[in-house]
Amino acid sequence: MIAQMLLKSKQKSTYKEDSAGEKPIRSVAKALSWRVVGTLDTLVVSYVLTGEISLAASIASVDFITKLILYFFHERAWNVIKWGK
Repeated sequence: MIAQMLLKSKQKSTYKEDSAGEKPIRSVAKALSWRVVGTLDTLVVSYVLTGEISLAASIASVDFITKLILYFFHERAWNVIKWGK
C-alpha cells in the first residue's frame, strides 16, 4: 500500500533532471535533520551509560559535528554515482 502511494505520487522526470541530482543545500538540510535525530539518540545512550548529563552532552556535541560533516560528504559522493538513478 505504501509502495503504491509512493509510486503513484512520483511524477515522471526527464533523464536530464534525474542526472542532475540533488542540490547541495538539500544535502545540508537532510544532514541536519538526520543529525538531530542521531544526536538525541547519542545523548540518551550516553546518559544511560554514564549517568552524567554534562558528559553525555559533550559526547553528543562532538558526535553531532563530526557526523554532520561526514554525512554531507557521503551524500554528495552518492549524488555523483550514477548507479540506481
